[in-house]
Amino acid sequence: MAVKIRLTRMGAKSKPFYRIVAADSDFPRDGRFLEILGNYDPKKDPPEVNINEEKVHKWLSKGAKATLTVANILKTKGIQAQIS
Repeated sequence: MAVKIRLTRMGAKSKPFYRIVAADSDFPRDGRFLEILGNYDPKKDPPEVNINEEKVHKWLSKGAKATLTVANILKTKGIQAQIS
């Protein structure tokens, strides 16, 4: 099972916000996930990011890999993530 830390789109049309989730790479983008790790709202100025760092470190230690976008978000919070 390859686990990725990625974004899941939520919100209404033209008003998106995203959840940062740990999900199996075979699961659909907006479908099933293993755990919610935080959220990201790009519409606010500056973009709002809330992350549970303990959960992120737990998944990274288990071998999960972040997508490029999530890795950039984590980098702004000072978390090094391996990119898939």
